[in-house]
Amino acid sequence: MELCPELYQSGALFPTGRILATPGALEAIERAGQDPIHFLRRHLKGDWGEIDDHDRAENAFSLAQGFRLLSSYKMASGEKLWIITEADRSATTLLLPEDY
Repeated sequence: MELCPELYQSGALFPTGRILATPGALEAIERAGQDPIHFLRRHLKGDWGEIDDHDRAENAFSLAQGFRLLSSYKMASGEKLWIITEADRSATTLLLPEDY
């Protein structure tokens, strides 16, 4: 499913491309009672959420070199939400780890 929010704003470190979400991610976000825009804004500003130091370093390298970017957030429900922006910046996808 494609999301079409007016999202891109100053402060974003990279373009999103198409913004997509898996059905599982949309259901989980709804269960958590949260807005997906909250997580997308964090991702776009380089707040990668709950990832380890290795993945933070990978994102820093990927941001500079134009590779894939990954964020991981814990939702209010306790479920984990991933956001992945493709290397060519053609798409950004919200998904659950099990959707990968």
